[in-house]
Amino acid sequence: MNNKTFLTLHGVIYIVFAIALFFVPNQMWPMYGVEINDQYAYFLSQHTSIFLGGIAAVSLLLRDIEQGKTARKLFTALLINNVLGVIITVYAGISGIFVGFGWSDPAFFTLLSVLSYLQVIKQ
Repeated sequence: MNNKTFLTLHGVIYIVFAIALFFVPNQMWPMYGVEINDQYAYFLSQHTSIFLGGIAAVSLLLRDIEQGKTARKLFTALLINNVLGVIITVYAGISGIFVGFGWSDPAFFTLLSVLSYLQVIKQ
């Protein structure tokens, strides 16, 4: 996959989750087995969307990056981010925090980790 396609896909996925966790956390989190039971949990969901939106912005604004040293560093950073996502969401699944649709997060982060790794080695 070329850099532009990968970064567009990556950015769109992250922006969709950022928007959903900001505007409709009461609908999103229960699918994963997590309750939004007070204003603080609601805010933390919105706060999380800051970082998801930031990753989306970086991905979308750098879509035209050409192969090279800087692209390799960008894809390595995205790889680290996605591997951390795998670790944290697998933990959430194993510990019983994520149930129901929660299995999709480790699968999602694993897929993005593999795709990020493939982009790293292409650089």
